[in-house]
Amino acid sequence: MPMLLNAKKLSFLSLLLALAVILVILSGILEFNTLFLLALASFGAGIAIRECGLRIGFGFYIASILLSFFLAPNKFYCITFAAMGFYLVVAEFTFNKLIHVNWNMTKRSVFLWSIKFFTFNLMYIPILLFLPKLFYQGEIKKELLALFLLGGQAVFVIYDKAYDYFQKYVWSRVRGKLNL
Repeated sequence: MPMLLNAKKLSFLSLLLALAVILVILSGILEFNTLFLLALASFGAGIAIRECGLRIGFGFYIASILLSFFLAPNKFYCITFAAMGFYLVVAEFTFNKLIHVNWNMTKRSVFLWSIKFFTFNLMYIPILLFLPKLFYQGEIKKELLALFLLGGQAVFVIYDKAYDYFQKYVWSRVRGKLNL
């Protein structure tokens, strides 16, 4: 059964899409805040999924990637944004599917974190191994590679916790004022 959007949600998603693309563009201009702006832009995909469902949210994610590639000057930041958004799409998809599974909360939580961890590392480790110059321009020894691997795991946890915090405390307040 197709899900139809009302005018309020459609205009909200349009503004959210514009904001996400502007944040990706700004990440190339304000170099000191690149990861923060890209993370904030990727949160839009999670908001779209939670507000309008998986199908519409995935469409939002694809549209934000395409518009970012067309409008943002730094294509590497667009790829980073796409990877961050992909992580959130997989996490939200898994969370939505786990609601229907008859497991206890601990088992659900462990499974969800396992999927999140696997998804992140499926993207991160190949980039670290095959494109190490993206992280460090000098010679990369095994110790430095191990440090980047561990540092990436820390960044993964921080990003995931920041997204959870954003959804629980920031977006819930904004959502209440928007009457969505």
